[in-house]
Amino acid sequence: MAVKWKGTNFKGVRYYEHPTRKHGVGKDKYFAIRYQKDRKRIEEGIGWTSEIDPKDKKRWTAEKAAVVLAGLKEAARGLEKGPTRLREKREIEDNLKEAKKAEQERIERDAVTFDAFFNDIYLPQAKADKKPRSVTREEGLYGIWIKAVMGHLPMKDIVIFHLEKLKKNMADKGQSPRSIQYALAVVRQIFNRAKATKLYHGDQPILPKQSRPKVDNGRMRYLTQPEATALLAALKTKSTDVYDMTFLSLHVGLRFGEIASLTWQDVEFDKKVYNAEKKLWEIYSVLAIRDAKAGSRVAFLTQQAADMLRNRPRGKPSDYV
Repeated sequence: MAVKWKGTNFKGVRYYEHPTRKHGVGKDKYFAIRYQKDRKRIEEGIGWTSEIDPKDKKRWTAEKAAVVLAGLKEAARGLEKGPTRLREKREIEDNLKEAKKAEQERIERDAVTFDAFFNDIYLPQAKADKKPRSVTREEGLYGIWIKAVMGHLPMKDIVIFHLEKLKKNMADKGQSPRSIQYALAVVRQIFNRAKATKLYHGDQPILPKQSRPKVDNGRMRYLTQPEATALLAALKTKSTDVYDMTFLSLHVGLRFGEIASLTWQDVEFDKKVYNAEKKLWEIYSVLAIRDAKAGSRVAFLTQQAADMLRNRPRGKPSDYV
């Protein structure tokens, strides 16, 4: 069914009524404008009376449509800068709206503090992905050390200075280089998560190589006699194999890999060894350690270690001990 257009008191503005829908006491009206551009007649729809113009938050009327029409005519005649078609005008307005929205999102994103991101996004994801022990460690490092230095800052404002301050604070309180290194790793993981979720777009701060804490992985720790006795007593109730392997390690000084790769052909209980100092042959129990980290060698067994191996079920020469 063709619509029936009606004129208004404003030249170039007309409308038609919705067949059923009402607005107020009368029927809802749809306004359109007509004008000339480059000797061509152009007609474009404006909107319904029931609609709100997002530009000024007011409803469409014949008078508002006339104002839009006047602006387009002025631009078409070159008397005013701006779009000469309603479609162009709306595209410009939409683009401005999108730009404004993007800028608002950027402002909100840049205002997110390190603490807010940690608690609202990073920590819940860590609890879902990581072992409880790791999460507890990270929460502790954050709550005790990291939050005080950078928790209140927007992520974009965190720089190398804050990492240096975190490192210094921890070192001054006697924290080990390994703990400092772990705390810095937590900061790095938080930034990585923020970039992955598009809430941070900059380069994350990273300490120069020369400023990173040095971790000494060569630190040595020996069991005391009471500790060794307690360890063996606990293992004896759990597993005979693990107990015997630990017993052998403590008595002979072997690595786990060396013990695990031992076969019965590597065990010799009555090995004749010439003692040059005493100028005589002596009998020892020995192990042949093959392809070890420090090279192949012979390891001498204590009497207790030899007795332990004698009590184990002996297999074929190629079977593992």
